[in-house]
Amino acid sequence: MASVLVPVLYVGIVIGSLLIFSHFYRKRNTGKIYEPYFPSHPERDVYVTLLQQTDPPPHEALLKAALLRRAMTDVSRVVKLREDKPALQNLLQKGSIGDDLWNSLLQAEKELEAEIMEVVAEANTFVEGWGGLIFQTAGEMLANEKMRMQKYGKVGKTVELPAPSPMAGSGLPPPGSLPPAAMLAAMQAHAQAQAQAQTKAQAQGRPAPTSTPEKPLGGLTPPGSGRPEGVVSSDGEGEPSRPPSKSPKKNKKRR
Repeated sequence: MASVLVPVLYVGIVIGSLLIFSHFYRKRNTGKIYEPYFPSHPERDVYVTLLQQTDPPPHEALLKAALLRRAMTDVSRVVKLREDKPALQNLLQKGSIGDDLWNSLLQAEKELEAEIMEVVAEANTFVEGWGGLIFQTAGEMLANEKMRMQKYGKVGKTVELPAPSPMAGSGLPPPGSLPPAAMLAAMQAHAQAQAQAQTKAQAQGRPAPTSTPEKPLGGLTPPGSGRPEGVVSSDGEGEPSRPPSKSPKKNKKRR
């Protein structure tokens, strides 16, 4: 009989001590403040500030937009909790993390549930039945925003414009914007246009060419060829050549 009472008494003492320890441990952790799992909620603060503004009162469309942005933040936090909870639970079982982080996650879940219920109630104040659709709309907008960020980058990001190339002022496209064959054809067309422009300019503003007299045989020069017909000035205006003057005596003899 004594051999049976000793193991039963031992098991009862162990179980009782564990229950007492768990009671005091839970009582101590009940009033403990854990570090918040998520940072502050600026979208909620903005909505509450707009809702409390009375002079002048905000427009209803502005309040709806602020509430929708608040719902988008809640959806992103729900997704993060669903992704982090299995990993944290596995690490907690292995002893890699402490109870504080796990309890912080559980506290964040409770706060998020209360936040979702509040958003649904606020949405129903604007339009009856909108509370059941606001999170669906917020999820679609969040997915669209992520897709746009992956394609175009962050909103408000500074875009560096390429430096102007020296060929841009000459009428040619910048290098790299066209394939090599198209770039070569453009360069040839540009060169032909420049050649035609130079030809037209020379035809319009070039002075008339003066003919050089050929030297006759025997070293004799034709009469009147020893003196130039006219002198051309730098302005393009020439002094007219004067005909050879004859004396009045020779004219009388010839008569």
